[in-house]
Amino acid sequence: MTPNVPLTYAGAVYDRTRPLYDGSVRAEGVDLRYLKTGIEELFWRQGRYHEFDAAEFSFGAYLAVAELPDRPFDAIPVFPSRAFRHSALYVRADSDVEKPDQLSGRIVGTPEWSMTASLWMRGILGEYYGVDLTSVRWRTGGLEEPGRQEKSRVTPPERFDVTRVPEDATLVGQLLDGALDALLTARPPQAFMEGDPRIRRLFPDFRGAELEYHRATGIVPIMHVVVIKRDILAQHPWVANNLRRAFELARGPATADLRDTAVCSSSLLWESAYAEQEAAMLGDPFAYGIEANRATLDTILRYAAEQGFTSRPLPLNEVFLPSTLTDAKI
Repeated sequence: MTPNVPLTYAGAVYDRTRPLYDGSVRAEGVDLRYLKTGIEELFWRQGRYHEFDAAEFSFGAYLAVAELPDRPFDAIPVFPSRAFRHSALYVRADSDVEKPDQLSGRIVGTPEWSMTASLWMRGILGEYYGVDLTSVRWRTGGLEEPGRQEKSRVTPPERFDVTRVPEDATLVGQLLDGALDALLTARPPQAFMEGDPRIRRLFPDFRGAELEYHRATGIVPIMHVVVIKRDILAQHPWVANNLRRAFELARGPATADLRDTAVCSSSLLWESAYAEQEAAMLGDPFAYGIEANRATLDTILRYAAEQGFTSRPLPLNEVFLPSTLTDAKI
């Protein structure tokens, strides 16, 4: 009997991936070792050192290397993490910036140019709120700790003003000191989480703004993709689709558990009501594959080209492993 292919996967553990983590769902022909890994650490280790056979990875950082002929891994259309990011914009409480279009000409910090949340919100600010992205002075660096670097060596186009904050500075410190007018960050600043009165969200009703955006576009932004090392795929090309199918099977129970009124699968007492409401508004927001996500993918690929991640809007067969783009029909 041919032994299974050993495969080490690193990623966060979500309700939609937990069956892969606990082994109740298995990828056919694969012995999967699932390493629960913090996102920043994971992206740094995979982006810089390619430590894992397969991994959850920043979509933005992946697009920044997607055109390299010698890139170390290929992506499959599995999207473990998705999120609206209107909530990711912060200003000082005493700021005169009250509306997103007032960010034109301002100084805005973000941890990395290649951060997917930044890629999405820059595109949204420009397309839907009229912000002149080239007039903004963009500053990158550590959110809470100085010295953060790009995980992917993306070069912003010359029309964008992008420089690093001083090596001993943090973005939160720069915002509170007045060196930044706004901050765009997927992870909320610790000061905000602790109730510091000096910082507020630019969109106080971010959920309403995000829902309005979804109604206008049908988009639920994709944050992360799954990547597999090319040397694994060269030896075992079937691993890509078998792993893709396993991820699809693993996410199946999550929504059913949330909508089960017999018990609470999380610590939200009204989780079933929330789940039903969200399904009515968003449909299946964590759907994998191409067809269910075409509008979302077309948009991020356009934004990526506009912001220097790629030289042009890439076709899907250059972004994802071609064998994973379609399914057999009966």
